Amino acid sequence: MASGGYKDLPFFKQTEIIYDFTVEFVQKYIDYKSRTKDQMEQAARSGKQNIAEGYLQKSLEGRIKLLGVARGSLEELLNDYQDFLRQHGLGFWEKDSMEARRVRGFVYNDYNNYKNYKDYIENAESAANAMICLINQTNRLLDQKLRWLEEKFVNEGGFRENLFKRRMAKKKE
Repeated sequence: MASGGYKDLPFFKQTEIIYDFTVEFVQKYIDYKSRTKDQMEQAARSGKQNIAEGYLQKSLEGRIKLLGVARGSLEELLNDYQDFLRQHGLGFWEKDSMEARRVRGFVYNDYNNYKNYKDYIENAESAANAMICLINQTNRLLDQKLRWLEEKFVNEGGFRENLFKRRMAKKKE
């Protein structure tokens, strides 16, 4: 892994953008007394923080579990943005619309960061749709990583299992 560890992972960088954007989104468009505000902020935070915690786990099982939690939190947040559009009578971008393709293109920029998405926050419909695009992309990356980690676990075993094998080999010496 690169020198920054998990912070260099594309899906971690994307969750930072999702979190920062969501905090600003709820301040602008969700009643501050609403439980939805807290839920959206916590789901965005959980998506980011569980990746960080997962990558600090020694065990593959722990990493898989926490990345799964991150994935679940992002799915919850995705539903909140979709609910917002539906409940406010706002439009959903078509998957292949010009707007959706433009937002999806940001992740291929090595210097992708929150500033790329700032223009979208000024309009509730664009803001929610931009996050729907980014969350869907991030979820796909997490799904790929989870499949890879599960395959690795099946082929190589887990942390405790491998420690036990090393312990047994040491006993035989």
